[in-house]
Amino acid sequence: MSAYLEVIEPGLLTTVQDLGRWGYERLGVPVAGAMDRFALQVANYLVGNPPGAAGLEITLTGPRLRVTGNCLIAVCGADLGLRVWKSDMPTWMAIYVRRGWEIGFAGRRSGCRAYLAVAGGIAVPLVMGSRATYLRGGFGGYQGRALRAGDRLPLGEPAYSLLNQAGQQFPEAARPCYNESPTLEVILGPQDDCFTQDGIDAFLSSEYHIGAMSDRMGYRLEGPIIAHKAMADIVSDGIALGAVQVPASRQPIVMMTDRQTTGGYTKIATVVSADIPLLAQCVPGKSRVRFQATTVEAAQTRYRAMMNVFPVLDAN
Repeated sequence: MSAYLEVIEPGLLTTVQDLGRWGYERLGVPVAGAMDRFALQVANYLVGNPPGAAGLEITLTGPRLRVTGNCLIAVCGADLGLRVWKSDMPTWMAIYVRRGWEIGFAGRRSGCRAYLAVAGGIAVPLVMGSRATYLRGGFGGYQGRALRAGDRLPLGEPAYSLLNQAGQQFPEAARPCYNESPTLEVILGPQDDCFTQDGIDAFLSSEYHIGAMSDRMGYRLEGPIIAHKAMADIVSDGIALGAVQVPASRQPIVMMTDRQTTGGYTKIATVVSADIPLLAQCVPGKSRVRFQATTVEAAQTRYRAMMNVFPVLDAN
């Protein structure tokens, strides 16, 4: 008989996510997937799953879940106070959970998004090759929506012995340095020539507050204005993860995983891949960020080092 995760309480915003829906942006379908892809991949690694197996993205306030069969879980990313069968448990570690036990969260301690992986993965149907939830489109994940009380999530078959994997821990030194006010490295462009030098200097020297209206589509930043040379609009082109758009308001918006596929605002820079997890763990309405220019070569070196801390992860 297949095992399930039963949702007793859903938490603030809990969705099924994997590494995204690739290959359909030309049709206007966003990639979606985990905001902090690194944390999800580590959680999957700890329970013996492939890197892209579907897990839960848990935002700020965690759910209360019950398992219908023995399973192995790992929670990585934000520390939301993981509890298993009424006991506090560590994150970034594989934990054996017996049938009927409850998984819950006592409350946020740090970060914004936690990722819960279960050995075998969450076996919701594939939609365009992915199990990621795209909330605006209402598809993928579990019925295209955030979880609700009473939902039952089917689990796949584990590839390894649960007891053999239990207790494995991801080293603290290899975890991202999450904090409430990170400095994020960026590559200037592709339209940095559309901004005045004063505008570029303001962007690279100022602190920006992450606005309360920020979400999985984009982080709206509030701070010193970034001046254009002329118009803010351009002919629409593709939007990469981490692209920093500056519309006519002259306030930057960092495009995140549910971003639209194209856009018509000038982009002053792109946040490097190694720093997307830091931004994803910032709390809208609370956290602040700064930006620092780097080179493509340096950014690639950082990302390779980040993804090579264990050989199982797919660095693509």
